[in-house]
Amino acid sequence: MRIVIAPQEFKGTLTARHAAEAMAAGARRAAPDAEIDSIPISDGGPGLCDALLSAAPGRLLRAAVQDPLGRTIEAEWALLDDNTAVIETASAAGLWRLTPAERDPLLTTTWGVGQLILAALDTGARRLIIGLGGSATNDGGAGMAVALGARLLNDASRHLPRGGAALARLYRIDTSNLDSRLKQTDTIAAADVINPLCGPEGASLVYGPQKGASPNVARELDDALRHYAQIIERDLGFSVLDAPGAGAAGGLGAGLIGFLHATVRPGFDIVADAVHLHERLKQADLVLTGEGRLDGQTRYGKAVTRLARLASDCGVPVIVVPGSLGDGWETLRPLVHAIEPILSDAVPQGAKPAHPAGALASITELAVQRWILNTTARNP
Repeated sequence: MRIVIAPQEFKGTLTARHAAEAMAAGARRAAPDAEIDSIPISDGGPGLCDALLSAAPGRLLRAAVQDPLGRTIEAEWALLDDNTAVIETASAAGLWRLTPAERDPLLTTTWGVGQLILAALDTGARRLIIGLGGSATNDGGAGMAVALGARLLNDASRHLPRGGAALARLYRIDTSNLDSRLKQTDTIAAADVINPLCGPEGASLVYGPQKGASPNVARELDDALRHYAQIIERDLGFSVLDAPGAGAAGGLGAGLIGFLHATVRPGFDIVADAVHLHERLKQADLVLTGEGRLDGQTRYGKAVTRLARLASDCGVPVIVVPGSLGDGWETLRPLVHAIEPILSDAVPQGAKPAHPAGALASITELAVQRWILNTTARNP
């Protein structure tokens, strides 16, 4: 029996690599003779660097940048040997960088992402893969653009302050001082979701609440991003309002399209191609995957959903072992054999097991045991 283990990160508790190790330990206890193929995956959020470094030679680097509130931090990024830089938005501007009390999408900025791009250009990178998952921001990539030399001005020709709220006062964009090296750089935005920039499925209304936005603030940010999109189209010539993935990372997808002329691709596809996932799934008898919280957002192109569909196409059953369940988790049920959460759906959002790796291993062991028993009963 061959088991493919391909989780993404369990936000706030386990990286994708550590989650894969825990699930492999549980699977081996349930099926000692099974061949285990571990493939940590990412949808463009945290873990993208690890996933791509597992498939191609390169190294992790660090740079001093600003976090979502402008504090100096050190953030990791990867440089592959072919001069491709892999940048995770979450490394510089991630929600994990802030305490719950600090979350304020009216003010948070992607400035640090721009600084990571500059660090990559300084090392000679001429191809950028920028993962868009896990951000604490809703500024449409405005902070990133300004860090790269763009000027976002109000009607008095003064620079806008940082943050998503200020975009409502944007009057003009000047890119004459944008870093010239970007013209010779191929940029790919690795989107973890396919949401448009604005509207009921857009960045602010869907993801703003988890970044600290009240319903009124989410609507304010949605209006600000809509205005921002109009100015981008007028001054930069790119229509970003309804572009799939433009709403990823609080609209950073839109900023990458407008300022860096980026191509938006699902982050899952980038990783799947790099690790030859389809070929490895075709050889499997069972696939195990998981993430920190399975909920309605999972359907917006998240890695677990994409993996389940790919495995289904290969005729391979999938068991999902999430940390917990949230509203809308049922949308994944038709695609998978079983969903076995670590925590019951009665626990509050944000709750974590005391020993995440051990708990994940134990639930995985039980899930594989049940699958083996069911399979044996059907095929005596």
